[in-house]
Amino acid sequence: MSASARSKARLQAGGTEALGRSLSSIEPDWITAPRLSRLPSDRPTLAFHPHPAQYPPMFTSDLHQDRLGAWRDSLFVDHAVFRLLWTNWAEVIPGKLYRSNHPTPARLAAATRRVGLRTLINLRGHRQCGSDALSRDAAARLGLIHIDMAFESRGAPHRDRILRFHDIWRTLQTPALMHCKSGADRAGLAAGLAILFEGGTARAAQSQLGWRYGHFSQSRTGILDAFFRLYQSEGEGRMGFLDWVRQAYDEDALRSGFQSRRLSNFVNDRLFRRE
Repeated sequence: MSASARSKARLQAGGTEALGRSLSSIEPDWITAPRLSRLPSDRPTLAFHPHPAQYPPMFTSDLHQDRLGAWRDSLFVDHAVFRLLWTNWAEVIPGKLYRSNHPTPARLAAATRRVGLRTLINLRGHRQCGSDALSRDAAARLGLIHIDMAFESRGAPHRDRILRFHDIWRTLQTPALMHCKSGADRAGLAAGLAILFEGGTARAAQSQLGWRYGHFSQSRTGILDAFFRLYQSEGEGRMGFLDWVRQAYDEDALRSGFQSRRLSNFVNDRLFRRE
């Protein structure tokens, strides 16, 4: 190896070590250990993959062999660097259901200690990215049940996914935390559905989608608001929510009747780079 090549290698190694040291100062329990023993727990674990989201693979390595690579991907490709302090945490149903953006391992551990979590619901679907690998591993270490329940943020909610989510809800071990990437759109949809499953109103369900969570109702994600408004106008007070979903809900009509605004789409999709 030439002198210049050796110098370049030392610089690269030094940069990787520096990154590892900085990450360790943020979450030392989860980033630096190459392989930690699983925490003892009597809680079962579950992998449920109803509709894996189809995204280009990003992090495809073995987590235990490349934990630092998973963190690089999570922080800088999946934008978890913004989620180190910003949690978008909220209680949906007191003592039973919570929502947030994609939690880091340390945040998930802290939430488990604070509210006694038993289940983690991943609304992004099973993805090949560092954030998915890290939170899936953290859930296993904490003894949490992990459920993949993929929803869309820019399309009319699918009837089969709503009914599948209700099946999950009926036997859900609570307290549970639901997350998507930013905690704005899919988390809002799922939170609203849970409120309706519990007998709440369409207005209360739609309140889970709002500026407080970073949701833009005039962008393409506003079709989720339109879904709750559609139930309010067509079914609420006349038939139960699930009966309406099974018998009257028209996905195609909702999709064709919704119009978003270009500026809101630009902000949501290009500036904030939401899924």
